[in-house]
Order: sequence, then C-alpha cells, then structure tokens
Amino acid sequence: MLEDEIQRRANKALARRIQRARFDEAQTLSDFDFSFNPKLPAAQIRDLATCGFIERKESVLLVGPVGVGKTHIAQAIGHAACMQGRSVLFDKTARVLADLGAGHLDATWERRLRRYLSPDLVILDDFGLRGFTERQGEDLYELVSERVRRGSTIVTSNRPPTEWYALFPNPVLAEGALDRLVNAAHHVTLEGKSYRPRQRPDAKERSDSVIKGDVAETEPVRRPSAPATTRASITTLGRRDAKTKTN
Repeated sequence: MLEDEIQRRANKALARRIQRARFDEAQTLSDFDFSFNPKLPAAQIRDLATCGFIERKESVLLVGPVGVGKTHIAQAIGHAACMQGRSVLFDKTARVLADLGAGHLDATWERRLRRYLSPDLVILDDFGLRGFTERQGEDLYELVSERVRRGSTIVTSNRPPTEWYALFPNPVLAEGALDRLVNAAHHVTLEGKSYRPRQRPDAKERSDSVIKGDVAETEPVRRPSAPATTRASITTLGRRDAKTKTN
C-alpha cells in the first residue's frame, strides 16, 4: 500500500510538471523515427536526452530546415527532463516576446521575465523567423543573459546562428546576447527531408489502407506472345509504414 501511494504521488507530480511545461504535444524520443533521416546525429541527441547538460547549465541549439523534427526533439528532451523531476517551460519565441512586450505596457515586465528565468529548462521554439524590433532585441538580451547564469535553454531555428545577429536592430545587443548563448551551447545540425508530407490526410489514408491489407490494382499488362491477348491483374502489397509523426 505504501509503495502504491508513493508511486501515485510520483505520477501526479510528473503530470503536473508536464502540464506546467505547456508542450504543444507530449512527445518522446521513442516516438521519433531516426531511420527516416539517417544523417541525423542520433547518438548526440540521445546523449542530450539524458539531461546532463541541464545539470551543467548548458544550452542546446537545434538548427535545420522545416520538418526535420526540431520541435519534436526539443519537446522529447523536455519530457525527459520532466521525468527526472526538473522544471521545464516550452513556448514559441514570438509568444515569449509578445508576453514580455505586454509587460512594458502594464508595468509587469519584471514579473513576466521571472516566469522564464525560474525553470531548469526553457525551450524557445521557432527562433528567428523574422527580425526583432528594438524592444524585442532588448528583451531577448535580458532573457538570454539571465538564463545563461541560471539554467539551460533549448533553441530551435530554421536559420544557422551566423544569421541571427542580423535579426537584431542593435548589433551591440546582438553580440552581447548571442555570444553568451551560442558559445555556451551544444550545436545540433539536423539535415534531411521533411516528415510533414507523411502527415497529410491522404498519406495517412493510404498508409491505413496498406496496413489493413487492401490490394491496389494497377494498369493491366498485355502479353505480346499470346495470340489472344489476356489481361493479368497485378497486385502489390505495400510495406507497413512507420507510425511515428514528428514536427
């Protein structure tokens, strides 16, 4: 009975941590199909999922084109951190900047900033989709400068870090913020094709059809040697498609 109660409380605490993390989806590395893009640095990603970098207050930059799984991997590492009892916060970079910007209007900026400074791990998704305003550049400088001292940050971006500097109107703030972040981070470059075409509704329907054993007929083949032409129906059995979906 005592063991059951301990496990129940542990599960409840984990559920609270995951809820507070505000993940877009509950994703783990066991859900991720590394075989789809063999060039992905699987060993490096799995090592980061042990969360030793959080203990050392290091950061992670996940960089690559659209659809290769940056957000999935970031959330999977965040989920692993929650499993270890660590506090995590996930959000889109644009939403974080909008929240901090609103704090300048109602005199709650410091309180809002503390929300992003307290977790052991903060995940900034879709960093650098567009240029920053002067105020946003200042807010990012404050956020990054404090996070480097207090905890770990994961950043996902379609742009390489060398292109981030030009997004800041003030080059001095850019240098100050990014020098701290980029040089205190593990760089993970993701290359390969996009998973997203596999997530189209028509692609899923075809996959379900194959899994159920449906047979698709192709154009009949004519046998030229026979005096009287006969038609043969050619059927093909599709392989079972991978079920994993990533962002």
